[in-house]
Amino acid sequence: MTLRFGPWSVRLAPRALLVGVVLLLVGFLVTVAALATGEFTVPVPDIVGALFGQGTPVAELIVSRLRAPRVVTGLLVGAAFGLSGAIFQSLTRNPLGSPDFIGFTAGASTGGIIAVIAGGSAMVIAGGALAGCVVTAALVYALAYRGGVAGYRLVLVGIGANALLLAVNSYLLTRANINDAATAAAWLTGSLTGRGWDHAGPVALALLVLVPLCAAIARPLRMIEMGDDAAKAMGIPVETVRALAITAGVLLSGVATAAAGPVAFVALAAPQLARRLTRSAGVTMGASALMGAVLLTAADLAAQRVLAPTQLPVGVLTAAIGGTYLVLLLRKDRH
Repeated sequence: MTLRFGPWSVRLAPRALLVGVVLLLVGFLVTVAALATGEFTVPVPDIVGALFGQGTPVAELIVSRLRAPRVVTGLLVGAAFGLSGAIFQSLTRNPLGSPDFIGFTAGASTGGIIAVIAGGSAMVIAGGALAGCVVTAALVYALAYRGGVAGYRLVLVGIGANALLLAVNSYLLTRANINDAATAAAWLTGSLTGRGWDHAGPVALALLVLVPLCAAIARPLRMIEMGDDAAKAMGIPVETVRALAITAGVLLSGVATAAAGPVAFVALAAPQLARRLTRSAGVTMGASALMGAVLLTAADLAAQRVLAPTQLPVGVLTAAIGGTYLVLLLRKDRH
C-alpha cells in the first residue's frame, strides 16, 4: 500500500502497520497501568483530571509530579534505544550489532563514571555519558574506516573497544572512594527512579530532531543492506548515508543513556522482536522504536510491582530478559 503526497510517497506494509497499531495500544495500556497502580492506586478518571490540571491535589501530586515524568522518560528512552539498535543492526547486517555490543554504551558508561568520580551533578553525569558515547563512536569509526566502513569491521572494532572500555570502567570503580563507587554502580545498572521532566526533555528534543533524519535514510539503509555495490549501482551515496546513520544512532544511544543510565539489552532485543512480528526482510525503524518504548516501560512497571514494596532498577529486569533472549537467539541460529 502506497500513500502519495504530491512528489512524495510512503509505502506501508499492512502487517507492519497492524503491528504498529497493536504496539501503540499495548504501550497505552502499560502507561495507564503505570500511572494508576502503586502504593496509592489512582482511578483512571482521576488520572485524566490530574493530567489536565483538574484533579484532586493528591492525584495531581502522584500522577503529574511523580509517576508521569518517570513513565514518559521510560517511553522516550525506550524508543531511542530501540531506534538506535535498529540503525546499527541495519548498518552491520548483524542482530548483535547494537550499542550494547559495539562499545557505545560502554563509552557512555565511562563518561558517566568519570563525571561521578569528579563529583558532578546529575546533569554533569548525563553530559559525561553523552560525551563518552560520542568520543567512543568517533574512535571506533576512525579505527574501522578503510576507504569506507564495512559492517563486519565496525562490529569487530566495536567489540574490541567494548572489552577495553569495560576494563577501564572496572578500574575506575576500584580506584574511586566507596561513596562514588556505590553511586556509579547504581547508575550503571540503569534506572528510571527519580526521573523528572528535566530528564525527559532532552530525549524528546533528540527524538524530535533525529526521527525525521532516520525516516529520510530508512530506505537508503535498506538498499545498503543488500551490499555496498548494489546500493551504489542504484545511486545511493553509501558513505554519506552510513555516516548520517551512525551519527543518529550514536546521539540516540547517548541521550538515552544520559537520561536513564546504560539500560541493557533494549537496543538489542527491540529491533529483532519487531522484525519477527512484522515479518520484515530487514529491520523496521518505526516498529523497533515502538517496541523499545513498550519493552522498557513494561519492564519498569514489572520492576516496581513484582517484588513490591521492594523496587528493582529497570536495568536488572531488562538484563535478565535480554540475557534469556540472547541465549534463545543464539540457540535458534545454531539450528
